[in-house]
Amino acid sequence: MMCPDNPKIKEMLRTIGVSSVNELFSDIPREVRIERLNLPDGKCELDVKKEIEAILKKNKTTDDIVSFLGAGIYDHFIPSAVFSIIGRSEFYTSYTPYQAEASQGMLQALFEYQSLMAELTGMDAINSSMYDGATALGEAALMCARLSHKSEFIFPRTIHWEKKSVLDNYSKGCGLKLKEVGYNAENGKIDLKHLKELVNEDTAGVYIENPNFFGVLEDEIDKVKEIIGNVLFVVGVNPISLGIVKAPGDYGADIVVGDAQPLGNPMNFGGPLLGIFGCRKKWIRSMPGRVIGLTKDANGKRAFCMTLQTREQHIRRSKATSNICSNESLCAVATAVYLSLIGRDGLKKLAAINISKARELAQRIDGIDGFKAPLFNAHHFNEFVVSSSLDMDVVDEHLREHGIQGGIRLNEHFEELKNTALYCTTETHVAKAHDALIKALEELV
Repeated sequence: MMCPDNPKIKEMLRTIGVSSVNELFSDIPREVRIERLNLPDGKCELDVKKEIEAILKKNKTTDDIVSFLGAGIYDHFIPSAVFSIIGRSEFYTSYTPYQAEASQGMLQALFEYQSLMAELTGMDAINSSMYDGATALGEAALMCARLSHKSEFIFPRTIHWEKKSVLDNYSKGCGLKLKEVGYNAENGKIDLKHLKELVNEDTAGVYIENPNFFGVLEDEIDKVKEIIGNVLFVVGVNPISLGIVKAPGDYGADIVVGDAQPLGNPMNFGGPLLGIFGCRKKWIRSMPGRVIGLTKDANGKRAFCMTLQTREQHIRRSKATSNICSNESLCAVATAVYLSLIGRDGLKKLAAINISKARELAQRIDGIDGFKAPLFNAHHFNEFVVSSSLDMDVVDEHLREHGIQGGIRLNEHFEELKNTALYCTTETHVAKAHDALIKALEELV
């Protein structure tokens, strides 16, 4: 409550030409006014700090427990230099600047991000940037509809349920019909026979993920391309895998989406994330977001600028491809720094480590009575499905008692996958972490 006798308050009121604080609220009808908000009295900074710290201590992080969760957000090692660079005041802002406000340093950093991601994905152009992988997929579906003037979009049943929800929300406004293509129960890959049945003259685009949600690497892309023909082909990626897996641009993708969180961005309890969006040069003017380009200024010196700005804040609404307002510039800078530090050979080595760790852990779990891993007979990246003859509620509770977070349960979203969980392992899991999991699982049988 402000004291009306405070000299500073009196001076402010006099300056703005009102006689009292109450006069500031004169436009509010008396019958709806209240004396004060039903809030507790304020506290000093020290008390607030201690109270917040007490709440935060209830959280458990991967520093406190061993976690085998993945499913879209991954625990990877991030060099200290990444945080040191993005923590500089020149970068550390969530604001989305317009051309006149953007510094040359930030524009160049985003240009480098685009260049690195274009090389990694095999795309001609990458924007900077989308909110996350889910919104990038939604925008890709809309882009396919814009380019093809067709009304159906095909996507795998094996995508994350939250991603599916975002895709559904994006498609409603434009009347885009979504069709799910199933998966092969034996190998977890896309069901080619079902895909062939779904593709028709109304298909605007076809989306697949590689690796898919089950961690399975789709190795029949040529057959997928043969089935869809000239239909726009959208591929979702885990960017770490591209250190060793063929780039989507090299096997005919028209649009590439994904989440760059694994590249230098911590898990942060689920965000912020960084949506990857790239396409062929001929589609670039229909791509959402913005593209940073390299040019020359009036004096002939090198300069960076927003070459394409297709959001409605920059151009006429009728011409805009998206109303995306903010971007993830700081996350994009982190990714650029991470890729620059790790390099081509480092990324290849990292991808290979993730594949080998997943294979090793799956083999060890499969050797325990009552468990099968991986469930699907296929090559995997860093995730795989584990099935068990035991109740997964019992398994998860036992693991938690040992300070271990098991995989993400699948039966709630895939009814046919009873007593299964999606396990993920990365380079951050030392041998001791795998040993602890195996010992805990062996205690159950």
